[in-house]
Amino acid sequence: MSATVRILVLGGTAFVGRAIVEDALRSGAEVTLFGRGRTGADLFPDLTRFRGDRDTGDYAALREGTWDAVVDVSGYVPRHVGQAMDAVGDRAGRYLFISSHAVYRHAGVGPGSDEDAPRRPPRRDTEELDNDTYGPLKVACEDDVIARYGARATIVRPGKVAGPHDWQDGLTYWVRRAARGGRVALPGDPEQPVQVIDSRDLARLVVQLLADDQPGAFHAVGPAEPVTLGGLIQICARVVGTEVQIVPVPPETAPRFPLVRTNWAAQQRSPARARAAGLPATPLAVTVADVLAWDKERGEPPLEGGFTAEQERALVGQ
Repeated sequence: MSATVRILVLGGTAFVGRAIVEDALRSGAEVTLFGRGRTGADLFPDLTRFRGDRDTGDYAALREGTWDAVVDVSGYVPRHVGQAMDAVGDRAGRYLFISSHAVYRHAGVGPGSDEDAPRRPPRRDTEELDNDTYGPLKVACEDDVIARYGARATIVRPGKVAGPHDWQDGLTYWVRRAARGGRVALPGDPEQPVQVIDSRDLARLVVQLLADDQPGAFHAVGPAEPVTLGGLIQICARVVGTEVQIVPVPPETAPRFPLVRTNWAAQQRSPARARAAGLPATPLAVTVADVLAWDKERGEPPLEGGFTAEQERALVGQ
């Protein structure tokens, strides 16, 4: 990518956005950041940074400037995306929107489905984000981006993203749990497929799509080889040098649990289109090792999800 390529990143200092900015800079792009300044204020001190607030609709800082592409990491409801597009107007060549696999219908979708699988009906009547609204709101955002930018719109739909700086509990919980070894309580099926994408692979895809001026929708899923949840836990154990015994426990013991899903079709999307467009495949063991090192470096703060050691002992014993 030429150093003259100008990219505006909406929300680029937390996790996914941070990885995209880092990859874009390595590729020689000129990057401008837009955000509230609440996270990562000390990151990328040499970059132009505009302040604004999507929640209040403050996009005034974007009324001037031109960019070859916009990467929207922070759009969750149509109002956010619409106001951002209004602010940028025609001063951006391409608009790349980070969406989600939650846009797809749950029923009637088999393993290996591609980007043309049926989506859920869009919703515009709420800005409350929960399991029922998140996907339909993202559908509405996708529709608005495509309606505004047409062939200059690109949609990236990641699976579960993991890697250093992940503020969620998913892979981090299992890396920590594997480090303790022993009997591991799993409130789900060990044979559940899991599609974990390294944040740096997602970033590489995004930057490559911009470099190639690629329109359309793309699944960002990994790893390269299919893996089950039980297999992922065993990989974590091998990386940290322990042995684990997975003990399935009733799902009702923990209705929400890191990486546990009941809708398996959502964990078996085809990555073919994205691979052809340049999506790399970091081995899962590498992602695990990097998450382990990063988590130790930050001091292993408390996680919100998963069992405490005491809860787990009550379920599976020593």
